[in-house]
Amino acid sequence: MTNINVQTVKNSTVTKNIVTKVATQVATKIGIAFAVLSITFSAWAVTLDQAKQQGLVGEMSTGYLGVVVASSDVEALVAGVNKKRKDIYLTLARKNNITMKQVTALAGEKAIAKTQSGHFIKMPSGSWVKK
Repeated sequence: MTNINVQTVKNSTVTKNIVTKVATQVATKIGIAFAVLSITFSAWAVTLDQAKQQGLVGEMSTGYLGVVVASSDVEALVAGVNKKRKDIYLTLARKNNITMKQVTALAGEKAIAKTQSGHFIKMPSGSWVKK
């Protein structure tokens, strides 16, 4: 028969409890840190409407959004919007049996026509101007 030291079992149980509590506290703190970072990031993130109103982005004749004032948030926003636009343009081109160039040219015309006064558009010369 094996002798089990009661003190060792108690110490082992206490150690497990301490490790569990510490692990829980660390996990909680990490979760809080991620939540704070998420809130902070979303506070920095800018919407398309805000970016247009602030003059950070503008419409181009290519049918895509362009960066007027560069920052990582603005560039990420433009990349995301342009990817979605490209997907839509590809679908329209296939559905209507026309080229992407035709779709983007039409989309560019429409986007510039719909651009609000005070928002930026890119001129053929490459310069940004307020509409």
